[in-house]
Amino acid sequence: MSRKKKVKDSIVKRAKKASDKQKPTNKPRYISKADRVKLAEDGSPLED
Repeated sequence: MSRKKKVKDSIVKRAKKASDKQKPTNKPRYISKADRVKLAEDGSPLED
């Protein structure tokens, strides 16, 4: 690989990672097993 291509690839890779971090996620927040049991005992619904 030429030096220019290596440099360009590393810059593109870094830019892609930065843009991916700013994208919103649709994944629900993780609730631990102990917290789920505690919430079930209280009878309160799980929060998103």
